[in-house]
Amino acid sequence: MTVSKTAEKSSEKPAETAKGRKDAADGCEALQLGELSEQLGYVLKRAQLKVFENFLRCMASLQLTPAQFSVLLLVEKNPGRNQTEIASTLGILRPNFVAMLDNLESRDLCARIRSTNDRRSHILVLTDKGKAVLARAKKLVATKHEARLNELLGPSNREALLGMLSKIANEF
Repeated sequence: MTVSKTAEKSSEKPAETAKGRKDAADGCEALQLGELSEQLGYVLKRAQLKVFENFLRCMASLQLTPAQFSVLLLVEKNPGRNQTEIASTLGILRPNFVAMLDNLESRDLCARIRSTNDRRSHILVLTDKGKAVLARAKKLVATKHEARLNELLGPSNREALLGMLSKIANEF
């Protein structure tokens, strides 16, 4: 069945038309999600994507991804720890982590130093440039990214959400 654009528009309510255009690039009505909209995993993933999009916009000037920011934070807070511990804590697979470290090292943000205790192991350290970039990144995260989330959720909802997500991460 073929429906002209004129016929489609005349049958839609104004709010539906705007939402449909926003949700679907080809001008079609937004898909009905059905039970998917009630699936916690799906909603968590959609929320994560939105949060990461905002993070990337906030960090555009520093060209840091959420994973890179996390690595720099852990290296700063855990001096002398090796790359296996950092990768494991963040749940990053070894090949992906090595590629990320290569990138961070090429940008002079961190360095791998062979461990004196175990020659097979490398300790991660921030460079002076890495410390400066991380300080700027933390400020951007606090004033733009987290501030936006805090404004959206409010303090009590933020704490409740952190608690619930931590429970899932630690006990599921």
